[in-house]
Amino acid sequence: MSTINVGFQVLPFTKEDNMYELVDKAIEVVQESGVKYEVGPLETVMEGELDHLIDIVKKAQQACLDAGAESVITNVKIINVPQGTTIEDKIGKYRA
Repeated sequence: MSTINVGFQVLPFTKEDNMYELVDKAIEVVQESGVKYEVGPLETVMEGELDHLIDIVKKAQQACLDAGAESVITNVKIINVPQGTTIEDKIGKYRA
C-alpha cells in the first residue's frame, strides 16, 4: 500500500462559544493516532494508509460531537499518488 495524504477540516456547530475547544478535541484524536500530521490554520494534513486515515477523520468528527457539538461539517481532501506521497514531498522546499 502506498502512503497518501488526507487533509481535513472539522467545523463544529454549537450554541456555546467554544468552537475552537471542539476543534482541539478533533486534533487530539489525530495526535493520539500516531500518524504523521501537520496542523495548519485551515486544516490538518495526515500521512498514512487511506483506510486508517479515514477512520481517524471519523473519530475526530465524533470527538467533536461527544464534546458537545450539535452538528459537524467535515471537509476532506485525499491525495493519492500510486508510488506514494508525503507531506515533505509537497512542502519540504518551503521550510527554512
